[in-house]
Amino acid sequence: MSKQSTKPASESGTAISWPIYRRLLLGYSAHYWRFFLLSFIGYLLYAGAQTSYAHLMKYFVDGIESGEEVYIYAVPAAAVGITLLRGIAYFLGTYFLTRISLNVVNDLRKELFDHLMVLPSQVHDNSNSGELVSMITYNVTQVSAAATQAVKVLFREGLLVIGLLGYLLYQNWRLTLLFILVAPILAGLVSYVGKKFRYLSEKMQASMGKVTHISNEALQGYRIVRSYGGEDYESSRFYEASDKNTKQGVRFSFVDSIQTPVLQFIIATALAGIMFLVLYMNRSEGATTGDLVAYVTAAGLIAKPVRTLSEIIAIVQKGLAAAQSVFDMLDRPPEENSGSAQLERIQGRIDIKDLTFSYESDQPVLQGINLIIEPGQTVALVGRSGSGKSTLANLLLRFYEVDNGQILLDGVDINDIEIASLRKQLALVNQQVVLFNDTVERNIAYGQLADVSKEDILKAANDAHTIEFINELPNGMDTLVGEDGTRLSGGQRQRLSIARALLKDAPILILDEATSALDTESERNIQEALEAVMAGRTTLVIAHRLSTIENADHIVVMDQGRIVEQGTHQELIDQSGYYAKLHSINFSEELV
Repeated sequence: MSKQSTKPASESGTAISWPIYRRLLLGYSAHYWRFFLLSFIGYLLYAGAQTSYAHLMKYFVDGIESGEEVYIYAVPAAAVGITLLRGIAYFLGTYFLTRISLNVVNDLRKELFDHLMVLPSQVHDNSNSGELVSMITYNVTQVSAAATQAVKVLFREGLLVIGLLGYLLYQNWRLTLLFILVAPILAGLVSYVGKKFRYLSEKMQASMGKVTHISNEALQGYRIVRSYGGEDYESSRFYEASDKNTKQGVRFSFVDSIQTPVLQFIIATALAGIMFLVLYMNRSEGATTGDLVAYVTAAGLIAKPVRTLSEIIAIVQKGLAAAQSVFDMLDRPPEENSGSAQLERIQGRIDIKDLTFSYESDQPVLQGINLIIEPGQTVALVGRSGSGKSTLANLLLRFYEVDNGQILLDGVDINDIEIASLRKQLALVNQQVVLFNDTVERNIAYGQLADVSKEDILKAANDAHTIEFINELPNGMDTLVGEDGTRLSGGQRQRLSIARALLKDAPILILDEATSALDTESERNIQEALEAVMAGRTTLVIAHRLSTIENADHIVVMDQGRIVEQGTHQELIDQSGYYAKLHSINFSEELV
């Protein structure tokens, strides 16, 4: 049931970390540099206020020892002032960085969604929808955390560490050097933990995409699951994927949890050494009690921001792993749109010359196709499954690029036509009906048809024989059809898609098994409507039921990617060849 998985983020390593992070900051966060500036100022004030608290302890202790009246009023007032300044500063820093975070998520999610809409069909064919959805929702959020959450911690705690270290150096530089000696140990530990986080984050994101994919498949296909008794099978698939994701999360949590106590122990050991030297210094250097208390307070305050700074490695590495997968997708080139010709409404002549195409380089799907379809002509493509009929229709719409040969519309190579202009000339109704969780009217007047008049929508609905059941719906045209049209029958969904194609009124109409989901009576009604609609326009019909295309102007018989017979229905029957055999088999199946 699943498709080939999208490739997860590349192998772990720090070599690609900074280029990715630089792209993230400069490409997205830098647009909001004013917010960054305000946030930086806020956290700068916050660091100054926190450092001032340590120095305030000196005056508090000095006031206790001296008993001077000035300390009684000045120290509490200073404490209130510092607290107020710290609160304002924290608000500025946090609020504006949060705004950056929300905007980066919004920008990146929009860009990723837009890019997915224009990626070549092969990318969607080789990816599963669950992982793509997970990339838009889960991965983008993790990327934002790396871009802004980590910066918030870096600003707030980094500036605080700088301020406290500066104060400690000012108070006693010899003691402070001992504290700084711990830094290389911390750096080595942080580097190791960072690599571990990066590896585990990639695994977590890949497993989360698997969970999303399996749940989407099972929920969307629940009717098939239930009718074939697949509940246990789907549950086992989901449990396996969920357990794997949980296992990765537990490993991530283990590394995340153990790094903090290890860092705390290292810092506490350094603090213990400082306390010993402070007590020793008190005997030898004659420093005041206030100086010593202020120094120890500042040294104690530095432990928390250092620990918090170490924790951002997890956030950054998780975000970089997510960013790698997002940027890999964004870096994939969109579908080719090299053409520049803008077409008005064409007459509808299709000329296919020496066409060859393959999905895989060594497996040709179409070989040496030559076909001319005159304007207004109805041409049917018939053949066994896998003969290349639908592929030919997809090439007309440039969902894929031909390997060799040409497809001309009114004498213009489709590769020379701007792709949106090309697709305006063709309307497609295929076997796999796609409806959106919107009203009936908006499903008919979809996309570029949204501005079409109500009268035209009703006419298309009438021509497609949909009015009968639309009028019976609770809110008529304003009725929500449900996700993928689940509130409608298969035949009703198919007729809505036909109404959508009729409303487009394109000069070329492609019907790819368009009536396959209809019952006999509905199919007869649609055939009558389509005969009127086909008049004056080029129609390419791909049909399994040969009885539906007997009146086509021209029938093209395909087998293994080649055209093996051409002619009218009667001409092909008279030849007693491939088509005649297909017709005999098909007719017998329809009688049954």
